[in-house]
Amino acid sequence: MDDPIADSSVWTEMWFMGSAADDIVGLYQRHAGAWTDARGTRLIERPWLERFSQLLPAAAAVLDLGCGSGVPIGRYFVDLGFSVTGLDSAPEMINLFKSNLPDQVAAVGDMRALNLDRRFNGLLAWDSFFHLAHDYQRAMFSAFREHALPHAALMFTSGPTFGEAIGTLEGEPLYHASLDSAEYRMLLNDNGFDVVAQVSQDATCGGRTVWLAQHR
Repeated sequence: MDDPIADSSVWTEMWFMGSAADDIVGLYQRHAGAWTDARGTRLIERPWLERFSQLLPAAAAVLDLGCGSGVPIGRYFVDLGFSVTGLDSAPEMINLFKSNLPDQVAAVGDMRALNLDRRFNGLLAWDSFFHLAHDYQRAMFSAFREHALPHAALMFTSGPTFGEAIGTLEGEPLYHASLDSAEYRMLLNDNGFDVVAQVSQDATCGGRTVWLAQHR
């Protein structure tokens, strides 16, 4: 069998993927304002947010991982009477979050090192979890478990199949990765979560692949 590292075209692709994965934090730091403007306030996610919210008690505590500016998703939860803790690796995003939702908690932090020493009724990693490389994604499920109250809801977006993909943000490469559905189901189950709903490439939600689960 040929050594794939000896093939320069394969090596270049592997290096490019790794470089893009390592630059996620810097990319969002550089383009926080542009991303926020492009994101806008339209809630195409509303049906999924409603399903997530229906699993939560009144005055629930929600942890939003990769919270961005807090608009529109964080504000949606606040309007329901929930308290929101926003975590984002880009200080620029957290500054926007604090400006938009001054009565909520927000902190700069990398979800890959999540250790808040508290538990939540809801855990959300919408359009953020899928920027993690495969092994970091696998490691996140124990962190989800350690931050989940009994019966907590968990929702995240992934890719439809195992692999890596490169998008763009302001002309720069934007890394995405996904495990396959069987592995996500295994990781959820092994960490005490039952799948409530899962749709691959949901046409009503911009083609996102969405996972909604609940802690046992």
